Amino acid sequence: MKLDFRCALGAIRFESQHSEGVGIGFASSLSTCCSGLTACYRQDVARISLEAAKRRASMPRDLIIAPSILSADFARLGEEVATVDAAGADWIHLDPMDGHFVPNITFGPPVIKAIRGSSKKLFDCHLMIAPADPYIAAFSEAGADLITVHAEAGPHLDRSLQTIRALGKKAGVSLNPATPESTIEYVLDRLDLILIMTINPGFGGQAFIPSVVEKVRRVKALVGNRPIDIEIDGGITPETAPLVVAAGANVLVAGSAVFKGGSKEAYAKNIAAIRAAAEAVR
Repeated sequence: MKLDFRCALGAIRFESQHSEGVGIGFASSLSTCCSGLTACYRQDVARISLEAAKRRASMPRDLIIAPSILSADFARLGEEVATVDAAGADWIHLDPMDGHFVPNITFGPPVIKAIRGSSKKLFDCHLMIAPADPYIAAFSEAGADLITVHAEAGPHLDRSLQTIRALGKKAGVSLNPATPESTIEYVLDRLDLILIMTINPGFGGQAFIPSVVEKVRRVKALVGNRPIDIEIDGGITPETAPLVVAAGANVLVAGSAVFKGGSKEAYAKNIAAIRAAAEAVR
């Protein structure tokens, strides 16, 4: 007697000269076929998942405009957040400063909590404070979605990033203009975002530092195909945005360049100008 079993792995053939052996042979061949199908299925799923991951990694990251509320009117901060959201902001950028790590004091978790209801956009919280670790949970509870700490702000960067991730938040690290990118080489797999300062932190409205553009290229090379956003903070305008985007950045923080004009129409025009200039080199 001759029986054929066909599956994704090809043909399995069982031959027997004795009818009493057919049942055992059939069961054995069927079991082999099913095991082969299961292994084949798992291999196919793994292959498809890997190919999908590679496609996603090779695709350019979304261009994101993140207005910094440091340049908004603090007398009506919630209203300003809602207005810039409606004007086309992708994220809302928050700049807490402590007067210690940087020479300025801005706001903390209570202010973020107060304005959280003004926008459903991602709250991108850039902590310019040292130490940062004791306050990460408070910023998380206040409504920050992505929390970025400075590599220079504490001795245990890996621990800080683990703390952020453990709270269910996206984790970022920021580099000052004089800080080399090698500082973050061993924490890349804990990162969702790398923020590169193109001014010295502390105040808005400073002039863009052109020499940092080369650092952006080096950070992009370091990131490779990892799903990490590269954010630029400082001096972003329609003139400087193309420089950093061409070098590999995809998230642009802009304060005074967005909030000039004082109206939704002005903010929309300002955001559109930055976006158009950046898209032109992508």
